[in-house]
Amino acid sequence: MDDTERVRIDKWLWAARFFKTRSLALDAIALGRVRVGGERVKPAREARIGDRVEIVQGESRTVVVVQGLSAVRGPATAARLLYAETTESLQRRERQAQVRRYGAEPAATLQGRPTKRDRRLLEKL
Repeated sequence: MDDTERVRIDKWLWAARFFKTRSLALDAIALGRVRVGGERVKPAREARIGDRVEIVQGESRTVVVVQGLSAVRGPATAARLLYAETTESLQRRERQAQVRRYGAEPAATLQGRPTKRDRRLLEKL
């Protein structure tokens, strides 16, 4: 984790354990789901200490500040030292977790067309 080390942003995202594989990190960058300093980046862009990285995964949005560089994926405890999540991002994630826990979306349980069994149950009512 040397400051003079040069690390591509896709490798850093993989090493920091935001994505399970490097190809998933590449896809997210190509789709514009990763922004550095508010701007879209290319996978070859070098990560620098102090960069503000915004990562969108599904419905969650995480904003972190790069604190260390590594091109090697290590244990989660070591990966956690590579970045610091902003307080706004932490608060937003906690609110989203509470909403998911206490107020599940009713439409999330729907799975396409009703089955024959569902139709029969509706007819009984």
